Amino acid sequence: MGLRGYLAKRLINTVILIIFVITLNFVIFELMPGVQGAINNLIGRATVRDPNAVEKLLAQYNLCSGFDAEGNCIPKSIFERYAAYFYNMITFQFGISFQTGNEVLHDMISTGRLVNTVFLLGISTAVSLAIGVFLGVLVAARRGSLFDQGWVITSLVTFSLPTFWMGLLFIALFGRILGWFPAGGITPANWIITGPPPFFEQILVRMRYLFLPTLVLTLFFYGGNLLLTRATMMEALSEDYITTARAKGLPERTVLFKHALKNASLPIVTNAALSFGFLLSGAIITETVFNWDGLGLWTWHAILWKDFPVMQAIFYIVALCVIAANLISDITYGMLDPRIKYE
Repeated sequence: MGLRGYLAKRLINTVILIIFVITLNFVIFELMPGVQGAINNLIGRATVRDPNAVEKLLAQYNLCSGFDAEGNCIPKSIFERYAAYFYNMITFQFGISFQTGNEVLHDMISTGRLVNTVFLLGISTAVSLAIGVFLGVLVAARRGSLFDQGWVITSLVTFSLPTFWMGLLFIALFGRILGWFPAGGITPANWIITGPPPFFEQILVRMRYLFLPTLVLTLFFYGGNLLLTRATMMEALSEDYITTARAKGLPERTVLFKHALKNASLPIVTNAALSFGFLLSGAIITETVFNWDGLGLWTWHAILWKDFPVMQAIFYIVALCVIAANLISDITYGMLDPRIKYE
């Protein structure tokens, strides 16, 4: 099978996966208790503001196919609701948030939550990958040494510590005792009154607010990357071509990073792709501890409010990102290792 056939097969599988995700998402929230009660509460609040909002809301959540002469709702069948839900998902019409009464997509993008999470998770994921891969190569080259044992123990400790505990510790130490960094939030509260400062000063202030949650996530993520890189590198360093490369007098840096790492990179690529695939899921615990107004904190509030449209949107978008990340990693395999056959 050639590259075109392989890509066509993967794209077909991707489409099937998306259909499955939409169906599973629909079934989960159909069976979840409390959905109808949350909608009734929303309708009650809307009726106080606008008596004509009931029909609009019932139509929005695909509950009624119409109304009889007395104004009673004519319920839709489950197949009609699924068809409407499927169309809404593929067109990214996620409905109205129970918390705000706004469109879910509006609350996700216009409020800055999406950008805040992309910055937080993107920077911490990229930095943890770079640190983990670099240290993983070095400790694999010095297998059994104190350097190796020390970094393995350190990575296991930071990977095992709860993020909320690290977050509270850093807030107490760097935020309260030393006062080096803000204890939480994304910007100073007085900006609401005074307005933001000039652009470059604003960047420096935002970086101070970003530092502590990024540090927590980096410490939590880098350990897994280090251990994975170490394991794959030790296997690669035992191959005959590494012995041949060293016998030719190549520098150790070239042997490690150009020869061994390239051939050990396939599991690392998968791990990196999945890490970025879960980018939009947010970091619920870390964002809650630092009051970071991102998708993770938004998801937590949606759970507390039983804001099912928001939860459906988040689950669906995260699933799409993971599916896309898997597709990209599979295509990247063939570019990194020509020995892989498109089968």
